[in-house]
Amino acid sequence: MPKPVPMAEVWRGPLLESLHLGHAVISDASGQVVRSWGDPDALIYPRSSAKMIQALPLITSGAAARYGLTSEQLALACASHNGAHIHTDRVNSWLDQLGLTDDDFRCGPQLPDDIPARNELIKSDSSPCQVHNNCSGKHAGFLTLTQYLGAGTEYIEMDHPVQQACLAAFEETTGQDSPGYGIDGCSAPNFATTVTGLARSMAWFASAADRSDRASEAAQQLVAAMTAHPELVAGETRCCTNLMRAMGGKVAIKTGAEAVFVAILPQQKLGVALKITDGTTRASECAIAALLVSLGVLDAEHPETRKYMNKILYSRRGLECGSIRPAAELLF
Repeated sequence: MPKPVPMAEVWRGPLLESLHLGHAVISDASGQVVRSWGDPDALIYPRSSAKMIQALPLITSGAAARYGLTSEQLALACASHNGAHIHTDRVNSWLDQLGLTDDDFRCGPQLPDDIPARNELIKSDSSPCQVHNNCSGKHAGFLTLTQYLGAGTEYIEMDHPVQQACLAAFEETTGQDSPGYGIDGCSAPNFATTVTGLARSMAWFASAADRSDRASEAAQQLVAAMTAHPELVAGETRCCTNLMRAMGGKVAIKTGAEAVFVAILPQQKLGVALKITDGTTRASECAIAALLVSLGVLDAEHPETRKYMNKILYSRRGLECGSIRPAAELLF
C-alpha cells in the first residue's frame, strides 16, 4: 500500500522544521486518474469539501425551483462560512422564507470565525445561535428539501429521505459505493470515499456541461454559484474565497475539516482532491495552491497565492524567519 508523500514543508532558516504528508489525485472527465501522489485509494472523510455534492438533491428534486432559490442561496448551501453578517443575514432570510426559525436547525451553535461578528456577540453578552454555524447554509438547504418532500424534522438522521438522497448523489458522482459514514461537526452524516473517488466527483462536476441530464445541470448551477459568490462560500481572509477570486471565477475550490481540499476546473474538465494526513490546514492550503499553479489556473506570484504557497513567516518583531513551501513533487 503506497504511503503518504511530502506535500508541504515548513522551513526556518536553513532547516526543514516540519513536514506535512498527504495524498492527492487529479481525475479527468472519464473518471480516470491523470496523476496521483501517495495512495489514491486512501479512504477518507471529505468533510465539508463534499457540500456541493450534498446540495445536488436540493436542485434535482425540484425544491430549489419550487422555492425560487437564488445563486446566493445555492452558494451558501455549499459554504463553510465565517458567520459574518453577509452570511447569517442571508441564512436568516432563507429561514423566514421557509417559515422556520433557528430552532429548526440541527447543526448546533458555533462562535463565528468572523472577528467583527464574534466581538459583537461578546460585547452584547450574547451566545452564538445555530445560524452562526459555518454549515448553516447547507442545513438551510437540507431544511428546504425536507419541507419540499414533506419529510420529518430530524433531517440529519441517516434513514431520513434527505440523507438518503445525499448518499445517492455521493455514490453516483464518486463512482463508488461508500463503505460507511461518520458524523460531521454539524451533526450530519459524512460519507467516506477514496481520494480518487472524491477527485472523480469533482471531475464529474467539472465536465457537467458535456451532459444534458438533470443532475449535470444542477452541478453547473452549483459551480456557477460558488464562483460567482466566493465571499459567501467562505469569507474574507479565507483561502477558498481568496483563491477563487485570484482565479477570476474560472475554478471552484472548497476546503474541508482535517485538511481536505478539492478543486473543480471546468475549462480543463479536471477534478482535484487532496488530504493531508495530519489534518493541518496550512498544509492543505499550500498544497492546493501548488496544484492549481501547476495546472495553469493560478498565478504563482499573485498576492493571494503567496498567502498560502511560499508564504514568508515572520517573527513577532517582523523579522523574516522562514517559509511554508509546497513539496517539489507538486510542481509539475
